Amino acid sequence: MELAAVAVSAADLPRAVAFYELLGFSFPPLQPGEQHVESTGSPKLMIDDHEMMTGLLGEPPRPGNHAAIALLCGSPAEVDEAVAAIGSLGTVVTAAWDAPWGQRYATVADPDGYRVDLYAPLPG
Repeated sequence: MELAAVAVSAADLPRAVAFYELLGFSFPPLQPGEQHVESTGSPKLMIDDHEMMTGLLGEPPRPGNHAAIALLCGSPAEVDEAVAAIGSLGTVVTAAWDAPWGQRYATVADPDGYRVDLYAPLPG
C-alpha cells in the first residue's frame, strides 16, 4: 500500500484552494457548483465541500486538533516565506522557529481549521 491522497473539507472551496495553492499545490480550474477538487501530482490533496460531506457523513465535518498535513519545504527560508504568505487565507498557529530536533518548523491552519506543518532541515 502507499499513501495516495489526503482529504480535507471546506466551507468555501475557492478560498481553501487559494490557501493550498500558496503552499505549492496545483488544482484544475474550479467549475461552478463543484463540490470536490483534487490537486495534481502525488499524493493528491482532495478538498470536499462541507455540504457534500455532511450528506455523506450524516453530520458536519470537523477538523482534528492533532492530525496534520506535513509539508517538507526546500529550505528554512521557504518555511518562513510560506508562513508570511498565509495572510488572511489562514491562521499561523505556531510561528516558524528552530526546533531542537534540527528543523525550521511552523504550523498553520487552513480557513476551516485543518493544520498544516511546514518544516525544513536546518543547516549543519
